[in-house]
Amino acid sequence: MTAAGPHGSAFSGRVGWGSSPAVVVIDLCRAYTEPDGPFALPDPGPAVAAAGALVDAARSAGHPVLWTAVRYAPGLADGGLFVRKVPALACFAADAPGEWGRLTLTPAPGEPVVVKQYASGFFGTTLGPTLLGLGVDTVVLAGVSTSGCVRATAMDALNCGFRPQVVRQGCADRTPALHGNNLADLDAKYADVVDQAEALERLQRLA
Repeated sequence: MTAAGPHGSAFSGRVGWGSSPAVVVIDLCRAYTEPDGPFALPDPGPAVAAAGALVDAARSAGHPVLWTAVRYAPGLADGGLFVRKVPALACFAADAPGEWGRLTLTPAPGEPVVVKQYASGFFGTTLGPTLLGLGVDTVVLAGVSTSGCVRATAMDALNCGFRPQVVRQGCADRTPALHGNNLADLDAKYADVVDQAEALERLQRLA
């Protein structure tokens, strides 16, 4: 990607890294990573591996790791219009079969799992206050899907005063075009899109 990005020189800024990062893994659960899942992705393996590497690096450097997961009450009373728009979200109801909301990677003891009902990890959740309480200024984002919950969380991270760093290899979507186009737009307007190698190096350097 050129320095000016696909939207021209008006969208060429960088938010950069602060001094206190956390890794946030967004909705990386069986519904997306299992071949028969209701939101199954065509090739989730590379993103799962990259997210795992980021989590390992954060843990070894002493940085916080946080997770988001979608959960609804039995009967979907808290699903609102989102569940009406995307009926397959019913798989995340507490009484739904299949355990589709179970996370693909395993949080360590003490790592917060933030429960959400909408796309953004920040909307109506404790994610923002938890990050502030931990002294975090930079969020390193991985998970699924690039065009959905990753995008929404990155935008709200910026809105809440955190520096969003979206790791290209750590996210996945239904097609390469959806993945690539959304990363390009995020990088132009709402976040810095970085390669895994840079993110791993920064996490280690800021230990």
